[in-house]
Amino acid sequence: MLRALVPSIYAPTVLEAAGEAALLPVIPLLARHLGFSVPAAAALAMIAGIGAVLGPIPTGRVMMRVGARRAIIASGIALAVSNVVALIVVGDGLQGHAGPGHRLALVLALVVMAATGQVWQLGRQSFLGTELPPELRARGMTTFGGMLRIGQVIGPLLGAVVVSLGHDAWVFGLFAVMTTTATVMVAVFMVPGEASGAAPPEPAAAERALDEEVEKVAEATAPVPAPDSTAQAGSRDTRGVLARMVRVGLGVTPLVMGRINRPLIVPLLGDALALDASTISVIFGVAAAIEIFMFIPAGSIMDRRGRAAVAVPCSLIMGLGYVLLSVLAPTIGTRSAGWALVALLVPCLLIAVGNGLGSGIVMTLGIDVSPERGRTRYLSWWNTVIGVGRLTAPLLVAGIALVAPVAAAGVVSGVLCLAGSGWLARVLPEVVPGRDRA
Repeated sequence: MLRALVPSIYAPTVLEAAGEAALLPVIPLLARHLGFSVPAAAALAMIAGIGAVLGPIPTGRVMMRVGARRAIIASGIALAVSNVVALIVVGDGLQGHAGPGHRLALVLALVVMAATGQVWQLGRQSFLGTELPPELRARGMTTFGGMLRIGQVIGPLLGAVVVSLGHDAWVFGLFAVMTTTATVMVAVFMVPGEASGAAPPEPAAAERALDEEVEKVAEATAPVPAPDSTAQAGSRDTRGVLARMVRVGLGVTPLVMGRINRPLIVPLLGDALALDASTISVIFGVAAAIEIFMFIPAGSIMDRRGRAAVAVPCSLIMGLGYVLLSVLAPTIGTRSAGWALVALLVPCLLIAVGNGLGSGIVMTLGIDVSPERGRTRYLSWWNTVIGVGRLTAPLLVAGIALVAPVAAAGVVSGVLCLAGSGWLARVLPEVVPGRDRA
């Protein structure tokens, strides 16, 4: 069943993630070269956070009308085009005469990246939520997360090669090539029902028509309810789902913030320690390689031992890694280039162990707390809740950078992850299915 999803979901995920991973570590450096200050460069990551908060619900509505496949294809084309434009305009700004137009081009490229990223995220998550049976859900989602990690290994290494051959903006061209290839694979291979062997359903319009017919039959055969009783029951159900999402989201948000802050804090610390873009990209690639080895056991543990068995140590280990990063960077990292490399690499490896253990945990929990009926809509709500962390994370780094060294942001990120692990240990056994309750 999982093999059947390789050409439509898993392989395109590797390609798209590789392009994004090649670009993310370079964005703060591009911003600095184009004339952004350190706080402003950190604040650029807010664009993805704003998209994560405002984007999921309208994205879910559009996707319910046109279908996941069409939405992913259209957004993939837009992303590829925007990266080509950014390659041309931002590359010109790196030649020594950067101006407001070049900085605006970088911002617009990040806006398109944030918007299309919501479509790819929700589309694949909804598709997998439909295709995977409950007993394979965690393994299927962690495999998805593992493909992201593989892309995150390939991307920075390819990015380092591209940057060494040209300049930092060449990573936009790499992202465009990866996105185009992934979009073509989705267009050719994404057919609903392929994993389960079921016959492909009709397009979205036909699905809505079928739903309407089912509702008519249900209305004709159901007993007449008391006034407003159905609406009240539906309202209670909705409030219950939202309550579960918020409770779980409070513990997952620090984990999401830690993930968002890593490609922001590490490059800025590396820049402060005089490490170049290719070295920082290699650090990210090595850390992502560690994560690849973690996603296979993570899925099995979640399906057999419960979600808390993965979510709690994931957040705990990431928190310890951030604290270690913030201690080593301003101490031994300032001694020499070699020590600077050690100060960044060792904590990044520890963060990678925790992050790899949590491959797919956020998406799996989103499906766990979402009812089967109307899942795309509920997943859009879940992604909005999680989007708060994506928005808050760069705000936190930018705000701290105004008054303190970037290393202080690492300390705060670490403490939040540690607190989140404690909250998840308490909440998950009460709200998610499986062995967590044992």
